[in-house]
Amino acid sequence: MASTLTSLHYHLVFATKNREPLISREWSEKLYDYLGGSVRGLGGVSDRIGGMPDHVHLLVGLKATHCLSDFMRELKKASSKWIRENGHGRDFQWQEGYGAFSVSYSAKEAVEDYIKRQEEHHRIKTFRDEFVSLLKKSGIVFDERYLE
Repeated sequence: MASTLTSLHYHLVFATKNREPLISREWSEKLYDYLGGSVRGLGGVSDRIGGMPDHVHLLVGLKATHCLSDFMRELKKASSKWIRENGHGRDFQWQEGYGAFSVSYSAKEAVEDYIKRQEEHHRIKTFRDEFVSLLKKSGIVFDERYLE
């Protein structure tokens, strides 16, 4: 084959440090816009971004040349800097880890809908329960001690 063709979509989830509810409704949409711009600036495609006061979800498309851990480091670094510089928390930090789940093209719409309905999900499920459910659904082996 003369060229490389890929369809690499990820559902990314990461939380505020100690899962503190630091993302205010007053500026969350601006944060999501900033995250989308950062994704594009890093060479990715931002399909949907949303979240809650203590975490965010992103559906992104990445290139085969992207290194996911490098991408995440730069995304979290840029967005935490933006939050601090825009007066939304001098000491704001994201939690160290993240979840990254591959998404088939045929499932993109369902994931977009899932991200759009975060408030609805969290009326009945905690972030921890939601994250454990995503891990199990994706077949990821994890140690409960590292989910806090």
